[in-house]
Amino acid sequence: MKDINAVYGFENGNFILSQLFKLLKKDIKEQILFNLERRVCIEVKNTHVDVFTITIYEELNEMEIMEVKNIIFNNIVTNQFGLLHNEIMIDIDVTIGCSKGQEKDLQVYAEKALHNAKLNYIHFMYYDSKLYKNHFLNEELLDALHRNIKEKTVEPFFQPIQDNKTSEIIKYEALMRIFDKDGQIIMPQVFLGKARKYRLFNKLMEILILKVIDYIEKYKIHVNINLDYNDILNPSMKDLIINNIKNSDVGKYLTVEILESKKINNFYLVNDFINDLKTYDVQIAIDDFGSGFSNYEHILNINTDYIKLDGSLIKKIDEDVYYNLVKSIVQFCKEQNIKVVAEFVSDLRILRYVKSLDIDYSQGYYIGKPERIEKIIGGNDEN
Repeated sequence: MKDINAVYGFENGNFILSQLFKLLKKDIKEQILFNLERRVCIEVKNTHVDVFTITIYEELNEMEIMEVKNIIFNNIVTNQFGLLHNEIMIDIDVTIGCSKGQEKDLQVYAEKALHNAKLNYIHFMYYDSKLYKNHFLNEELLDALHRNIKEKTVEPFFQPIQDNKTSEIIKYEALMRIFDKDGQIIMPQVFLGKARKYRLFNKLMEILILKVIDYIEKYKIHVNINLDYNDILNPSMKDLIINNIKNSDVGKYLTVEILESKKINNFYLVNDFINDLKTYDVQIAIDDFGSGFSNYEHILNINTDYIKLDGSLIKKIDEDVYYNLVKSIVQFCKEQNIKVVAEFVSDLRILRYVKSLDIDYSQGYYIGKPERIEKIIGGNDEN
């Protein structure tokens, strides 16, 4: 708001805030209610200057929280805001802090999340109030991480990936989930960064990978697991995978997704890792391609079988510039014999755009949400 006030004046700044308040109270509130598909009490307030609160008096699960966040974010960043005495329309950005719980200081936790999101230049951060009491000391979270490792309760949840030509589910992405002492899911935004900071992430990944391999052996499902650049540089991670697939046919069911590929600065080490896995028929995908408009160097320098288009491109695929950008990526990949997966396919409209570009596969809430293995084995791929 400082920039808007400086350029357009405080009167226009206040006018934009009033438009935002109306957008939150009407369109966004209505979309949240429609999306939740049940009667919910929602309160919208302008607490101070350019800070607004949306309080939902209902127990929401992890996926519903993310859906609400997406509704808020997408509506605001795509809306055009008018100026007084001027035909020019401008857009604005938004940063969201979120917390969940019944504590009286719930808003304090949400504002702390908002503050940290701004410090880290990201548009969303979530704090579970149960894990951030006493000024966000993390003893409970640390205990939860230790308990999940000791009891091996780390669990992969499987999100389906659809073949766009046949509309069949052909594989799943395994997403890490851990649980609090009451058996409730702890959201990844809460524990992933802390797990790395506490040097416990590798232990969580070891449990996850071993469970994924076990499920593959039992159910013959094709599964993607995520490794970032730091994981690839860790020789124990490669050894863990290879030692558990080398005497079986599991490799042909496994795909490793390389996260944050834009951070890679040593392609030799990455391809050494990839080539060793490919000896056992493991396939490779580059995840989040296109985030920050990543260049094609990553495709050319990494021996990959798939790329997964970043959700920021797919969400805006109905806009000409993003449609044409995705089209150029798809065309390039087809020429290189690389399969393309569209992530964040959240509704039928987006799926139709994706199919119109002849993208090979789709993943997102419209295709299916992450579920426990018990929920998905009935429709698994027995190839």
